[in-house]
Amino acid sequence: MERIWDPLRKKEVALTPEEKVRQWFITVLRDQLKVPVHMMMSEVAMKFGQKDFRADILVYGRGLSPLMVVECKRETVELGPDVLEQALRYNMVLDVPFIVITNGRRTFAFRREGDSFSQLKTFPLWEEMNLDS
Repeated sequence: MERIWDPLRKKEVALTPEEKVRQWFITVLRDQLKVPVHMMMSEVAMKFGQKDFRADILVYGRGLSPLMVVECKRETVELGPDVLEQALRYNMVLDVPFIVITNGRRTFAFRREGDSFSQLKTFPLWEEMNLDS
């Protein structure tokens, strides 16, 4: 299987369809949203109750607290309510102000407002996310 360098894990990983989307979105975060590479992690393990989870990408804020969780799916997976619910489960552990779901074809961002999340029309830059969190 083809392999690709993951700049966050600092190693080569198998280029699965989901990994292709994850690596693409890492470049979006870095190049467009201006997230410093050292403020991102991929494949972040966490536990909720007795269940183990793994967040695709976690973005940290200036104070090193989690700022955004990103759930990546392969291009053929529709971004329905179940994908958003998966990201929201991660948020029960992470308590982030921003959630993103993407399949590489479509990408949706959400921002916490009180006890719920609302969809954003545009993506904030990392600096702006730090101000809002």
